[in-house]
Amino acid sequence: MPPLQDPVVWAIPFFIILISIELFINWREHLNLYESKEAMSSIGMGLGSLVIDILTKGLAYGTYTLLYQYRLFEIGWHWWSWVLIVFADDFTFYWHHRFSHEIRILWAAHVNHHSSQTLNLATALRQSWGEQFYKYIWWLWMPLVGFNPLMMLMMMSISLIYQYWVHTELIKRLPGWYEFIFNTPSHHRVHHASNIRYLDQNHAGILVIWDRMFGTFSPELDEEKPIYGITKNINTHNLFKIASHEYIDVWRDVKRAPTFSDKLKYIFYSPGWSHDGPDLRAKTLRRNMKEGK
Repeated sequence: MPPLQDPVVWAIPFFIILISIELFINWREHLNLYESKEAMSSIGMGLGSLVIDILTKGLAYGTYTLLYQYRLFEIGWHWWSWVLIVFADDFTFYWHHRFSHEIRILWAAHVNHHSSQTLNLATALRQSWGEQFYKYIWWLWMPLVGFNPLMMLMMMSISLIYQYWVHTELIKRLPGWYEFIFNTPSHHRVHHASNIRYLDQNHAGILVIWDRMFGTFSPELDEEKPIYGITKNINTHNLFKIASHEYIDVWRDVKRAPTFSDKLKYIFYSPGWSHDGPDLRAKTLRRNMKEGK
């Protein structure tokens, strides 16, 4: 899909307008939602990701087109095709996103999106550079069952645009039926929180039903305000450090691991696993919290 046909490119002016509105409300109400250097680093990460994605998306389109020749079904372009692809794309995104939190080498690529200690519409632009080189692999099954490659890439862009507006503290709660079915700012604030209760929850793209179905849903509690950032904040605005710090930490852990098995565990186990220290994986921390440890 040529860059100028990408819905994300056409959405950029609206991103800017919405950030401007949020900034104005932030200034008028003295909300302290923004930290200028952090916001600029988020925008910088977004621009870098956009450049990389132009290259990798072209490769993905070519691969999907090749696979599409061997499709099992003829889905075509119909109104019901869009209904199907919303669910198929969102289901795929859920598992891609969930594993990006639960497998450390994938987390190394994804972590920069969570490293901002504020949550605002600029944070939504804090996109990964590393993910662009492999994320399209998760969608390889879709052209084989008959989804048109161009429709696939359009749907991915629509999903990304949808996920933009949920990165805000200005919208508190939406009607109950909407909160039950769709990803919302309330759900996504939980996802960006470093509170033990909220770690690795709410991986939704558009639909939050997958989190409810597969046990990764957590509501935002009025009595526990989300604390944004990661469990060990990096406190830097250097784009290259933001993009690479966890890869460096993985490499250091792999080097010091005493056995080949432990080296693999540092790569493929969840973030927080250690061969010689406390188990700081999210599921362990949450279990210990429930047990009062």
